[in-house]
Amino acid sequence: MQIEPTSLPEVLILTPRRFGDARGWFSETWNAARMAEAGLDLPWVQDNHSFSAAKGTVRGLHYQSPPRAQDKLVRCTRGAILDVAVDFRAGSPTFAKWVAVELSAGNGRQLLVPKGFLHGFVTLTDDTEVQYKCTDLYSPEHDGAVRWDDPAIGVDWGTAAPNLSDKDAKAPHLADVACPFRWEDDP
Repeated sequence: MQIEPTSLPEVLILTPRRFGDARGWFSETWNAARMAEAGLDLPWVQDNHSFSAAKGTVRGLHYQSPPRAQDKLVRCTRGAILDVAVDFRAGSPTFAKWVAVELSAGNGRQLLVPKGFLHGFVTLTDDTEVQYKCTDLYSPEHDGAVRWDDPAIGVDWGTAAPNLSDKDAKAPHLADVACPFRWEDDP
């Protein structure tokens, strides 16, 4: 497993090795023992799978607040997405900064989005499937969102007219959300 930092050091790109032959390939997408050795000891408790029919579908920017905050390990298993993480930790030197990584069925990359970051993606192809692991169960009472096109964040989604859910279309701007996460100098 190759582990690479992004411009937001807590957000990591994990690229599993693929072992191929004439039949296709095999990839180990997570190994708890090996990841713990690399400092990533995460208790995955829920796996999610989404399907988006149309290119240009935006899902995000989402978070789940403490005490039900979630780390997420995201991968695209069909098609391609631009996966986005935004620092949502009050007091962080990178607050409201974002990073985007292309994840596709072809490149096999995964994005580790830690607690304290907003998450979203835009589909780059029709018929896209995304799977992700979470370290806490979904909790509607702790579910939140920030507007996908908030100029205070300025994510370049590559589309001006995305396909959105009602929740995402009506999400509040960053300035109107009480940030539930704090950045600590000494983690």
